Amino acid sequence: MESVYAVILAAGAGTRMKSAKAKVIHELCGKPMVNWVIDAVKASGIENIIVVTGHQEEQVRACIGGNVEFVSQKEQLGTGHAVLQAKPLLDGKKGTCLVLCGDTPLITPDTIKELIHEHTENRNDMTVLTAFPEKPEGYGRILRDASGQVAGIVEHRDATPEQLKIREINTGIYCFNIQSLLTSLGKLSNQNNQHEYYLTDTLSIILANGGKVGTSSVNCSDEVMGINDRVQLAWAQKILNRRIIEEHMRNGVTFLDPDSCIIGCDVEIGMDTVVYPTTILEGSTKIGQNCVIGPNSKITDTVIGNNVTVLSSVTVESTIGDNTKVGPFAYLRPGSKIGKNVRIGDFVEIKKSVIGDDTKISHLTYVGDAEVGRNVNIGCGVVFVNYDGEKKNKTIVGDNCFIGCNVNLVAPVEIKPDAYIAAGSTITEEVPEYALAIARCRQTVKENWVIKKGRLRGRKPEEKAEK
Repeated sequence: MESVYAVILAAGAGTRMKSAKAKVIHELCGKPMVNWVIDAVKASGIENIIVVTGHQEEQVRACIGGNVEFVSQKEQLGTGHAVLQAKPLLDGKKGTCLVLCGDTPLITPDTIKELIHEHTENRNDMTVLTAFPEKPEGYGRILRDASGQVAGIVEHRDATPEQLKIREINTGIYCFNIQSLLTSLGKLSNQNNQHEYYLTDTLSIILANGGKVGTSSVNCSDEVMGINDRVQLAWAQKILNRRIIEEHMRNGVTFLDPDSCIIGCDVEIGMDTVVYPTTILEGSTKIGQNCVIGPNSKITDTVIGNNVTVLSSVTVESTIGDNTKVGPFAYLRPGSKIGKNVRIGDFVEIKKSVIGDDTKISHLTYVGDAEVGRNVNIGCGVVFVNYDGEKKNKTIVGDNCFIGCNVNLVAPVEIKPDAYIAAGSTITEEVPEYALAIARCRQTVKENWVIKKGRLRGRKPEEKAEK
């Protein structure tokens, strides 16, 4: 089988995006636009990939990473000129060259495979991927002769009223015989209004040289939609997001309202998990089986075990063990490691802390830079005071401890296993094993103080009822 090469055009600035960064590195579902194209090409079986870069070249190449070859287009002089920059890497090669743009993130491996199959099966010199969108405005039209053979491509702005009625459009994705491509590139001219070298002109050059040009049509025109502005970016995000969610649903995950959720391309979800509306899962998040996620949760780069509930909460770079319940309105910040059978309740914030199995932190608590053991009960309003104004300090709470409501644990401090802390205490020193620590003022009651100080605001004191 002859080799197949791919040339991906990613040199343009994308001025209609109105952005400080290059168009092709804008992200969709957690992945740069151009990387969607590269991954589709790789998934189709093509290993030899050349990416043409230009605008913000360093940033674009950094986003793409390795496993491709790069060439530079110093001046953006048209699509034909862009492909010409790959000539040194294609010279002497035999086989097929796929050419596509880095701003078509919806293209699928199946469509690429079908295009290559049509091209090689019919032994074409050039094969154009075409589509039949409902609204073909803005796209070049495919011209055919009386026998139905491809006769040319006319750009939308140059088309006659009769030609504008043609529904078959040029997608900007092509397959070439490598030798035919290189020969036709050498004959391109920039004698046009834009003074650019158009890749579409290779079609007429190939036909004039007696070459064979064919077409392959894509089933869904959405696949070949180019992204030029934020409106199209949002539309493409919606399509990719739906593809991702449908794949999860086919693998046994329930989404109660798929259109309201945003799921990143690298997220993994176990079967029988239920995702409630308005949930965002992104980064390298991995969720186990039989979990309940949402509603209104945002989970980023978090590993979640089986049978876990995360209700209306935010987690970032954390791990959550099996059978744990989080939320509502909890916040797990980076470095949080939550054990099994743990309860993290409402308005609880955990930061860079380890929480042991079977521990309960039910409400209104901050735990920072701490190591909390197994089977600990932390009451309402507890604060792990970890910052002394200059550095963060660690708190250690041993297994089976009880921390009463409204307690301050001033780090660095250690609470030994099986110790109790009385409500309202501020703990600054180590508490021994099995001890009860009380660190608060003894209550004082002054009888009739309100009457003596005249604080009744005009009211008379009530007489005590006679016995």
